[in-house]
Amino acid sequence: MRNFIDMHCDTISELMKNERKETLKQNHLCIDIEGMEKAGTLLQFFACFVHVPKGDWDAQYHKVSRMIHRMKEEQTDMLRIIRSYKEFIKNEQKNKISALLTLEEGGVLNGKMERLAKLYRKQIRLITLTWNYENCMGYPNSTDSKIMEKGLKPFGREVVERMNELGMIVDVSHLSDGGFRDCIKISKKPIVASHSNARALCPHPRNLTDEMLCALAENGGVAGLNFYPRFLRNGEQAEIQDIARHAKYMIQTAGEDIAAIGTDFDGFEVEEGIQWISKVEEMEIIWECMKREGITERQIDKIMSGNARRVLQEVL
Repeated sequence: MRNFIDMHCDTISELMKNERKETLKQNHLCIDIEGMEKAGTLLQFFACFVHVPKGDWDAQYHKVSRMIHRMKEEQTDMLRIIRSYKEFIKNEQKNKISALLTLEEGGVLNGKMERLAKLYRKQIRLITLTWNYENCMGYPNSTDSKIMEKGLKPFGREVVERMNELGMIVDVSHLSDGGFRDCIKISKKPIVASHSNARALCPHPRNLTDEMLCALAENGGVAGLNFYPRFLRNGEQAEIQDIARHAKYMIQTAGEDIAAIGTDFDGFEVEEGIQWISKVEEMEIIWECMKREGITERQIDKIMSGNARRVLQEVL
């Protein structure tokens, strides 16, 4: 039975640079089709991620287009890209794995609104507005409080409004706190932090404060639990159980409709010798951790897929 939704991975970006010419069907990475079948993946979000330290936005926009093309080629009878909630339901009924294409680094729009519609036509259905650099829409999370308080730029505000109209999910992971607050005010649809944890448990700027978690819950959105150890515990080695602790804290702080899964698989490396989840087929470990943390079966079902499903239904 297919039973969980993962809102973020960097697998397709890694495959693009892999000289061994591996495919999504089977590879050495965290996620492949064989592993997803074993794990019971219902829907996997695949991020088209680009790293743009010097602002070469146009070249990276074309790289995103190549990633989208590659992802379409990777489809099989078992894995199909979805463009709408209706298509997601059809795949579920046929026991197929769904894939949703996302863009991580909205700066590739480069101030050109027409690119948003083009990406929509190319089947992108979620955009992470910023990565770790300032772009045409706003500012990233930062240890610099002045940067962290900066909000969306005028173009960023327009993009959020247009994404609402098109039926695209606004993703605030990596965004400054000021930008987050602007998205909450502007968006008429639920927004997500696709791969962010609780800042109260790990004070990294990539994580969400209690106020942000509550605002996200009131918006109808979700926060995807990120498996990167650095975002789970500060100053000491994280344990897999910390993922469940963040889930429990989110529920206690903002209610049981807030937490989802956003593994960030293939987007980080774990230090050698540390026991960690390295493959999607090991996801059962997480559900067991949640049970040990006292999270109820109903709450686990919501974390696994129910909360993310609600957002998909309302936005797509």
